[in-house]
Amino acid sequence: MSVSENAYRIAVLTKYVPDTQFEQKLDDTLRVDRSESVMSELDEYAVEAAMQIVEAENTDAANSAVIAFTLGAADASKGLRRALQLGAHEGVHILDDAFAGADALATSRIIAAALSTYEQEHGTFDLILTGMASTEGETSLVPVQVSELLGRTGISQVASLSIAGRTVRARRDLDTRSQHCETELPALISVTDQVNTPRYPNFKALMAAKKKPITTVNAADIADELAKFGGSASTVTVTEALAREERTAGETIVDEGDGGIQLVEFLASRNLI
Repeated sequence: MSVSENAYRIAVLTKYVPDTQFEQKLDDTLRVDRSESVMSELDEYAVEAAMQIVEAENTDAANSAVIAFTLGAADASKGLRRALQLGAHEGVHILDDAFAGADALATSRIIAAALSTYEQEHGTFDLILTGMASTEGETSLVPVQVSELLGRTGISQVASLSIAGRTVRARRDLDTRSQHCETELPALISVTDQVNTPRYPNFKALMAAKKKPITTVNAADIADELAKFGGSASTVTVTEALAREERTAGETIVDEGDGGIQLVEFLASRNLI
């Protein structure tokens, strides 16, 4: 926990995902091909939300910090570096072959264990922020699972966020209504792409990010029972993955006076009438 009421230690969970500008595909093991990857665009909103909190006028900036976490292979450090360019003060890379193939639940266990281990040495995070989902899996499961595993209050899909002292106020925009929530820190919150506009790092920020530290932690650092982590602990297994069938051109009916009849016959042939 931070040293003063207006100081905030914030963890931001990020994910290194395939760049949406390229075609997404699977490798021979039915895992996502990550050869062209970036930090998930939706995570930029979480980093920006964290930075706006620690840069706010009433915040004790000297005792506040934003730490970005990611779980992934060696290249995932590039995604962390992006978070540092956006303002995060340091990064933590959870890296171990034992974690390969983890599903959402196993992933949540790994991340929760890494957060707990970090907190044992540095103190409890006041706030944990995430994006609303990854642009890869789009399950939105990890934020709520991590909050449950850590025993923290969780608020998901937040479109507006403010903090005053130890009180968090959030607005969730649902299909037909808005929901206003309030809770006390510590908490875990996932934010949508409506919560802010992420900054674009300037040259100074890009250069500063190169000097910011990234710490690597492995299974031995955070896990006593590996049976709870990684692919072997996953409850979901991909058995087959097929490309979505391309839509074919529809049948064109030229109305030469009998268009109505042709349309009825077409619908009847497909048992639609």
